[in-house]
Amino acid sequence: MMHVARALIPALWFLWLGYWIAAARATSETRRRESLVSRLSHFAPTMFGGVFLGVPNSLGPDLEHSFHPHTLVWLWTATALVAIGLGFSVWARAQLGPNWSAEVTVKRDHELVRSGPYALVRHPIYTGVLLALVGSALAVDKWRGLLGLLLIAAGFIRKIFVEERFMLTEFGEVYAKYRAEVPALIPFVA
Repeated sequence: MMHVARALIPALWFLWLGYWIAAARATSETRRRESLVSRLSHFAPTMFGGVFLGVPNSLGPDLEHSFHPHTLVWLWTATALVAIGLGFSVWARAQLGPNWSAEVTVKRDHELVRSGPYALVRHPIYTGVLLALVGSALAVDKWRGLLGLLLIAAGFIRKIFVEERFMLTEFGEVYAKYRAEVPALIPFVA
């Protein structure tokens, strides 16, 4: 049973990635994009975090120790978090439609989406992916995984800061009102 649970997490991530690649083809033309320096400011910690989370011994033997008991309950909990998180991010990506971009941009005819998961949080893709990464870190069960998770979260927070500036510039008071009404990452938390 442990092998089945262990195989599900990478399978879920590969299915998610396949959807992400396919959905990326249906985006609108970009009108404005962040600078390369800005992109690197959030991309670099995210990439380093991914390496730390996913590559054994990437930080040496000291961070290869377990941080929780290695049980089937932990593994199934981790798998559930990955499934729920990735599902939430897919729902958000589908709701965003052609406005989506891997980098911070404003699209031609950009719309402010406030329905579906965007009624719960302003950045539901990050919320879902972070939840899935928490599950992945639990499954990895190494201190390097937690460090990787923290770096990825820092990268996402930086990217959110850049996105918020873009949205305020594009939508002005409408976005300011949305910011006041809907939390950034955690539903029901002001």
